[in-house]
Amino acid sequence: MQLKYVFLTVIFLIFGNQQDEEVIEWNESRTLTWADFKGDPILNTNAVALTASGITFGYSVKTSNGKIVDFSTTVESHFYPNKSWHIKSKSNDYILKHEQLHFDITELYTRKFRKQIQQLKVNPNIRQQLNDLHNAINQELRDTQKRYDEESEHSIVKSEQQRWNMYIAEELKKLDSYKSQ
Repeated sequence: MQLKYVFLTVIFLIFGNQQDEEVIEWNESRTLTWADFKGDPILNTNAVALTASGITFGYSVKTSNGKIVDFSTTVESHFYPNKSWHIKSKSNDYILKHEQLHFDITELYTRKFRKQIQQLKVNPNIRQQLNDLHNAINQELRDTQKRYDEESEHSIVKSEQQRWNMYIAEELKKLDSYKSQ
């Protein structure tokens, strides 16, 4: 029986991709610092900072005699320093924590995605199922990021910011077994 390996990598980056682009992987023991925000700030906006983060996803499918017999995946939370920026004169620790939570939300959806993938069984439609899950989780991530900024008014409403901080911490804890290493 001859085994054939097919490798397909699907990468989602909210702000595009370059092969040698610097990335920071999410890690619970490392929080972002302003030094991580290396992009040029956009000055004609009300924003003080922007966090560029996204889910990087890839999978491989193992086939035998034309049938899929196994698959494996990689799912990672990435922060993109060269696409993230801040206006130094307006930046402070409070805003940095708001930006960190954007990255934490990316990690939350990475964990949700890993959990969904773990529930899949090998079948002839696994590629489509993986791609569909990937598209759905990215839409949920975008919607949550938008809702976070709207409800906290980009950190201005401190009670909402605190509510989001607690909510995301609780949700991350619930999915602790799926965290990025």
